[in-house]
Amino acid sequence: MWVKVDFTNIKRIISMFRGFSKISIDSKGRLAIPSRYRALVLDQALNNLVITLNPLDRSLWLYPLPEWELIEDKLTTLSDFDKQSRRTKQMMRGYANDCQLDSQGRILIPKELRGYAELSRQAVILGQGNKFEIWNEKSWEKQRDDWLESMGNESTSSSDSLRSLSL
Repeated sequence: MWVKVDFTNIKRIISMFRGFSKISIDSKGRLAIPSRYRALVLDQALNNLVITLNPLDRSLWLYPLPEWELIEDKLTTLSDFDKQSRRTKQMMRGYANDCQLDSQGRILIPKELRGYAELSRQAVILGQGNKFEIWNEKSWEKQRDDWLESMGNESTSSSDSLRSLSL
């Protein structure tokens, strides 16, 4: 017998994921979630996670299930008659995999997702508030450096959303 768990109230108490960690991926494709996040995943997300590809960059997104359910609701509203919307749904839903932390705090990243993100031994995990991004370490360093360089370029215009950000 299956019991449907209502994550509505849980969503509001999930702490924000933030920070940067270098991590290793073992030969079986498992990575250990940094220990500072494990209690949040176990207690507040009931150890239920969803990993999928990031359709914007060659990285992966790892969501606590309550957050993923909010994303699925948003994906449902996208039209199948709009090509970009349909592709986004195909990519994010089609590659979504449920996962849980094992007894050593690791998750298994499916081979297809490891290939997409070019993950091998060294990776980085970035807390992004409601999710984690998982990157190949060298790809992340190059992307980060490219972004930082473009930020210093005066010809690059800031978006409206960044103009209102006060640091």
